[in-house]
Amino acid sequence: MKPINCFIVYDDPVQAEVTIENLLQSELVNAVYLLSKEENIQMNEKCYPILIDSLYGSNTVKKIAEKSEAPYSLVYLKNTPLSLGQFALERLVQIAKDTKAGMVYSDYYQVSGDIRSKLPLIDYQLGSVRDDFNFGSVLFYNAETLKHAAAEIKDNFLYAGFYDVRLRVSQKAKLVHIDEYLYSEVESDTRKSGEKLFDYVDPKNRQRQLEMEQVCTEHLKKIGAYLKPEFKTIRFDEKNFEVEASVIIPVKNRVTTIEDAVRSALAQKTTFPFNVIVVDNHSTDGTSEIVSKLAKEDSRVKHIVPQRQDLGIGGCWNVAVHSAFCGKFSVQLDSDDVYQDENTLQIIVNAFYEQNCGMVIGSYTITDFEMNVIPPGLIDHQEWTPENGRNNALRINGLGAPRAFYTPLLRKIKVPDSNYGEDYALGLYFSREYQIGRIFQSVYLCRRWRDNSDAELDVVTLNTYNHYKDKIRTIEIEARQQMNNRL
Repeated sequence: MKPINCFIVYDDPVQAEVTIENLLQSELVNAVYLLSKEENIQMNEKCYPILIDSLYGSNTVKKIAEKSEAPYSLVYLKNTPLSLGQFALERLVQIAKDTKAGMVYSDYYQVSGDIRSKLPLIDYQLGSVRDDFNFGSVLFYNAETLKHAAAEIKDNFLYAGFYDVRLRVSQKAKLVHIDEYLYSEVESDTRKSGEKLFDYVDPKNRQRQLEMEQVCTEHLKKIGAYLKPEFKTIRFDEKNFEVEASVIIPVKNRVTTIEDAVRSALAQKTTFPFNVIVVDNHSTDGTSEIVSKLAKEDSRVKHIVPQRQDLGIGGCWNVAVHSAFCGKFSVQLDSDDVYQDENTLQIIVNAFYEQNCGMVIGSYTITDFEMNVIPPGLIDHQEWTPENGRNNALRINGLGAPRAFYTPLLRKIKVPDSNYGEDYALGLYFSREYQIGRIFQSVYLCRRWRDNSDAELDVVTLNTYNHYKDKIRTIEIEARQQMNNRL
């Protein structure tokens, strides 16, 4: 028997024929199976139909595993043509043999119109448990490992079948990344990275999210990283604070937006005293002058310029939190955003006492620069539950905004000095021991404009960010495994 069975989508015969012809040119291909929701499809020699109900469902995974009679199974789930590179299948087989991997994947070329671009991927690690990890569209499984993983699947998911089997394969063998461009594919989703950012909180994807959460939770239990809903109680009895809350705004070169942010904070109506700490990270565009003016107008504005020159956003947060100005609660406001209305700060502080939590996360509305609501509108992270939120947090890429912290705990933990993902790292760390409070009404306006840091990321930057968050997850999973081993 030849070593590879191939499984491809067959919903566009013209597109599929190109892929089929490409695959059957190789002497390594034993058979091509066509995944289709229609019966009686036209087939070429060495092509066999597999009737499916849901492309990404558990039943499809099981049917693929059943037909994985050759040593390796290549799965291609896009309905656009696949073009293999020179000796690509030979290379996949070689690496799979040499590493004894459960699954192998590679970098690839992305074709959009007449443009072919390199699409490098990142290495899989223990913390790569998010369901949107990009393996590319060619998944190359060790058939025996795939069969064993599929045999363990008990649930019949419509959307989470391949996510389920991937995590089960990772429990048994390595997932190996080949840093070589082994194929080309046509890209059909040409949206900018910032437009894809909120797909996972879109209400129409709710059922998919519930399935993914169930799969991830089961995986965490299997690897000893699941945490029961048992949390430490907080007394909130620290008294060495001049104000109850501080709004913290790190800023560098945001002359266009900083005054709106500060005035939004100053407009808050509260039953307690608060201040606004602006950590000005050596701005050069006129931002410093605006903050100085606001500080002279209102003594609640504390303008801090760090002595250090090497700080990121997280480092600026540390400067604010460890200053004598900082209040009992530290509340986030980005330099290009504003609070929803004058009640936001009161609502956030109330949540600490009402929900007894070390960290509070609100909900926000996406707007344009003039604060007109734009799609997807409200981002409320309804997927969060007090019972399983801290486990599901390892699957998703963000926890929401605005974020607020009980300052004595934040001073002990410290903020990672990063310009990206530092808030996510804090959310995971806090949730390890403390409940995270949630506010599901909009209390914050997130303004999307051309200078937003995540509006449109190139692939290298996006990979850097994703690798960092996966590393954060790896550290967190290892810490939770140690916690459970001590119990």
